[in-house]
Amino acid sequence: MDLESGGPCYTCRNRRIQCDQTGVPCAKCQKAGLECLDKRPFRWVQGVAIRGRMQGRSYDANKETAATAAGKRMVLKTNATRRGPRKAEDHTILDTASLPVVLHDPSTLHLDRKSQYYIDYFNDRICKVFILYDSNRNPLRSLIPMGYQDPVLMKALLALAARHHVNTGHSFHQTELPASSSLQLANANQDALSFKHQAMEALSHSLRDTQLSKKDTTVASIFLLIFLDLLESGSDGWNFHLQGAKNLIASTFSHPNSETNINQGPGQTIEEIRGFIIKQIYFIETLGGAFLRPKLLTQNSSFDHQKEKYQEAIEASFLGCPEYILTAIQRLSVQRDSIAESQRPLDEISTNTYLKDTASLIETIKGFDSYAWATNLRRSRSSSSQEIIGLCNLSESYKLGALLYAGRIVDALTEESIEQNHLITELLGVIESLKDNLEIFKCILWPMFVAGLECQWQAQRDFLIDCIEKFWDITNCLNAVNAAKMLQEYWQKETSTEDAQSQWIFSIGSLDRDWLWL
Repeated sequence: MDLESGGPCYTCRNRRIQCDQTGVPCAKCQKAGLECLDKRPFRWVQGVAIRGRMQGRSYDANKETAATAAGKRMVLKTNATRRGPRKAEDHTILDTASLPVVLHDPSTLHLDRKSQYYIDYFNDRICKVFILYDSNRNPLRSLIPMGYQDPVLMKALLALAARHHVNTGHSFHQTELPASSSLQLANANQDALSFKHQAMEALSHSLRDTQLSKKDTTVASIFLLIFLDLLESGSDGWNFHLQGAKNLIASTFSHPNSETNINQGPGQTIEEIRGFIIKQIYFIETLGGAFLRPKLLTQNSSFDHQKEKYQEAIEASFLGCPEYILTAIQRLSVQRDSIAESQRPLDEISTNTYLKDTASLIETIKGFDSYAWATNLRRSRSSSSQEIIGLCNLSESYKLGALLYAGRIVDALTEESIEQNHLITELLGVIESLKDNLEIFKCILWPMFVAGLECQWQAQRDFLIDCIEKFWDITNCLNAVNAAKMLQEYWQKETSTEDAQSQWIFSIGSLDRDWLWL
């Protein structure tokens, strides 16, 4: 086999990673300890056919009654209640009792057929949800081959896939599976609960082991559990996972030459995956912390040092928010926390200091050029004008959300309510412009939630609820359903309270749970 002239090897293609085509074997197969094949190997199956009605059946097996054969077969299909026609990416899973024995990629031989299905589901569906642009460089997809070698990461992958699959049977207006749900969805719900329990048990075991707790796969597993919380509700778990991941990163990755840190993994390099996870944890911490009770998330200087090592990469970004705007939001959150913890009323010197700092941040945010940012982003391929405009509007949505947030900090300091209708109108227009850009629209729940806290007119509120429902249709994350409920409860509670609009930066952190609106 001449890989340089014949293209990538079959083994890498089958593992859904990019072959480096360096020789025979290629470097990635050699590193993973797998046989480097140029073509699909022959598959030896039980029965007279590989596919079709005779799949897995022999002449003796044909004596089996149809009722018995049907009793062995379980079909799991994506619920037909989703809007629109059934898409080609919907999946079917069959019970192993009626399937032939097929020789698979050696790295997957230890998996049962159900697990193989959910891994395929993760590859096809999950990797698109939690990344801005899906591509062959998607870091989430690189976690799959790592999961083959690590039980904690594998169970986290399976739990994420199973829960998302169950959520496709939900309605935006009904958070519980309806009583009429199919047996298959009920079984999938049991799978999701079981995989999550196994992931938590395996994680607990790893954290008690000095060597296992320092593995990159342990941090990656915790990272995926944050996404699992978004799928389940968006509250009461993500902040603990986030803090645990930060502590592990700070204690483990700060010594890059340590032998325990050198974890061999297929696909993209461990360093790239580390950079992706660290950057996304920083994004989640900053945007999530803006709506939490003050000081709920503690700072970790060692983690902050680690995140500075990695540059912004749009093709490896969960949300795509410019890091420049993200830094400003983080500083605004620190301002809010300091004000909330200060003795009231503030003295004149403290008030003037806070006002000066906030005004400086507002000017910094206003001066950010979203179009220049979108144009100058480093990408593996050139961007079309439509992509650049989409990224520019994505940046503008976070920029306007940050300005609205900053304005309410000024309110808290001056004890006056400033008018921000021009900003909310502009933000709603940006959101409207992104409704047909599904890749980017799934990344702007945070700006939409800020807009919801500012909206005073019923037409604006109805528009935002429709937008959040569209976000749900794209992602099937239950935190979107809860975001709509929280906004509706907030509108009902606060509209009768004088000057309530200017105090949401404090009151929104006093909700019954710690929510993550991403």
